[in-house]
Amino acid sequence: MMSDRHFQGNGIRLRALEPEDLEVMFRFENATDVWEISNTTGPYSRFQLKQYIEQAQNDLFADRQLRLMIENGNRQVVGIVDVCSFDPLHNRAEVGIVVDKSCRRQGIGRNALTLLEEHCFRYLGIHQLFAYIAVENLLAAGSLRRAGTKRVRC
Repeated sequence: MMSDRHFQGNGIRLRALEPEDLEVMFRFENATDVWEISNTTGPYSRFQLKQYIEQAQNDLFADRQLRLMIENGNRQVVGIVDVCSFDPLHNRAEVGIVVDKSCRRQGIGRNALTLLEEHCFRYLGIHQLFAYIAVENLLAAGSLRRAGTKRVRC
């Protein structure tokens, strides 16, 4: 993994999963208000998430996914950022970001995306990141626009 300075900036830090993240992951993964945008079809158990944390190598090439916790300046987890749907042939992957409701509209998602992009483009050889955003999700669309992403309609 890169040095901390590459994983932090603008008041946030991205870090690997820890066993202590079980409860916060349980809360984020089972928040039904984001299921539609996260393709979740049902709740996750603590046992399932514990196994995921234990088995994840945090290696995009091994897991085909990279999940990082977003921490604020007080080292509190305020969100999760994922790289998934990794396609090594075309060097592209999907990005998903969820930020705690109480911390939205503070630039946390945009800052997490900026740090993640640097890591993906510079160190992982990824050439394209993409995200699916519902038309009515104006908050996410605005955040990505301010981050300088290009909009492509499907």
